[in-house]
Amino acid sequence: MNTKKSLIADSLANLSGEDLAQFRFCLSDSYTVPQSKVEKKDYMELANVLVKQFTEDEAHIVTSNILRRIMCNQDAKNLDSRISQLTSNASGSHGAGHLGVANVPKSSNLSGKHFVDKYKLQLIQRVTNIDPILDRLLDQEVLQDGIYEDIRQTPGNQQKMRKIYQLALKSGDDAKNIFMELLRQQEPYLVKDLLQDP
Repeated sequence: MNTKKSLIADSLANLSGEDLAQFRFCLSDSYTVPQSKVEKKDYMELANVLVKQFTEDEAHIVTSNILRRIMCNQDAKNLDSRISQLTSNASGSHGAGHLGVANVPKSSNLSGKHFVDKYKLQLIQRVTNIDPILDRLLDQEVLQDGIYEDIRQTPGNQQKMRKIYQLALKSGDDAKNIFMELLRQQEPYLVKDLLQDP
């Protein structure tokens, strides 16, 4: 029987040696996974590392995002599609849809709640590196120019974060997925701390 980990391993098995090396580099560089845990690892070992470092759902999102970053878009689409089918079959629902780079499953952690919703209060209080996040949200068209300028001119990090929730993340899981990846890049230690929270 397929599991999310086995589907991730299958996806990595299809990569060329060069693409797999790029995948290892991105995993270490962008997601604060120690290089010692990923270097010289084959696809099965990398799948184990991903699932141990994150939850199975998070490991899928990270894998899909990195595959797109290294231009293995078809591999990412195939992985998303297979995991979407697996999730639908497991839940008896056929309306899960496609899980793209900007489409986090609502049950992205064990509580069934999206990461940015579950930790809303903590993120509002603790995120400090907001300007680069805003720049990327604008670049990826999560924010429009007027809203971007409005948030940038808002005094105080907590007020800026509240406006991000009010004006950017209300659009749904697409925006939340992008925001989550930006948090991993800009606030890696905060994200790691929150993910370790029981």
